Amino acid sequence: MPNEPTLGGLLRSQGVSRRAFLKFCSTTASLMALPAGIAPAMAEALSSARRPSVIWLSFQECTGCTEALTRSSAPSIEALMFNFISLDYHHTLQAASGDAAEHAREQAQHENAGKYLVLVDGSIPLDEHCSTVAGISNLAMLKEACANAAAVINIGTCSAYGGIPMAKPNPTRAVAVGDIIKDKPIVNVPGCPPMPLAITGVIAQYLTLGRLPELDHLGRPVAFFGENIHDRCYRRPFYDRGEFAETFDDEGARKGWCLYKLGCKAPIAYNACAHVKWNNGVSFPIQSGHGCIGCSEPRFWDMGGIYNSVAKGNFGDGAKLGAAAVAGAAVGAGAAVLARRKKTELAAHEHGGD
Repeated sequence: MPNEPTLGGLLRSQGVSRRAFLKFCSTTASLMALPAGIAPAMAEALSSARRPSVIWLSFQECTGCTEALTRSSAPSIEALMFNFISLDYHHTLQAASGDAAEHAREQAQHENAGKYLVLVDGSIPLDEHCSTVAGISNLAMLKEACANAAAVINIGTCSAYGGIPMAKPNPTRAVAVGDIIKDKPIVNVPGCPPMPLAITGVIAQYLTLGRLPELDHLGRPVAFFGENIHDRCYRRPFYDRGEFAETFDDEGARKGWCLYKLGCKAPIAYNACAHVKWNNGVSFPIQSGHGCIGCSEPRFWDMGGIYNSVAKGNFGDGAKLGAAAVAGAAVGAGAAVLARRKKTELAAHEHGGD
């Protein structure tokens, strides 16, 4: 909107200090694996920017992605929603309903043509009668909303890769957003649900630097999905020593041994769970005693039973000793150090400011 104040002016009017703003930019740079020295430049660019319009579309989904985002810590959902973006449409969070809600979406698309972001959670049924909003099929609404969008961010595995709705036998003929939208930049932030910091980190980088993050071959941000969970897991040394829990209540399970034989999919899953963790860095599924189900990977629901072991492939026979065990222990120790460092950084940001 032409008369909308800059983000810097908006933040100052709400009492956000320069120090707190710089800490936010430093945290964003750290999350996205950007050089620490870029924070002042990010702050300068962001302070003169105007809030972009965001249209969030929810299709075949369970609302778990929105639930995850509302539990984000730094940058927080409150900061993103009320300070850094103009969330003009969101089924779950918006106050408007009925015709007023759809009018808000249409108005935002018209007034911000070419500049707004479209965030999508949920797969798209090609059998259009299977899911509609205000009488509009998911397929039609997606095409309309994306026509004049600057970029599309897929929130969760359902929109990124089809997710559970696309699992065999796929009764609604569900597909991913990228199977339909071919002419827009797309970022996939998969997970069931995705990590909150991965969602907010991507949005924050776009706002501060004006560009989307580096992506891997599956369209995922490398900063969050560039490392294998197995390699960063604190249980990796037990794997290298061939120490596995055979059941969820045996002696090995009580000692925290590797969950590979109980179906852990960490060797084939890429995500930041093991070092960023959930709930402000408290834990992640493997630490809680359950194996990874590989939810950030395409067709994870069709990869076999949750409690069936994945093929060993190039991960060895789990009976390495000597130097291999030492190497595994080093990986585990390094992951623990990075996890503590990340938790400290997030806590400092959350409680920082004047």
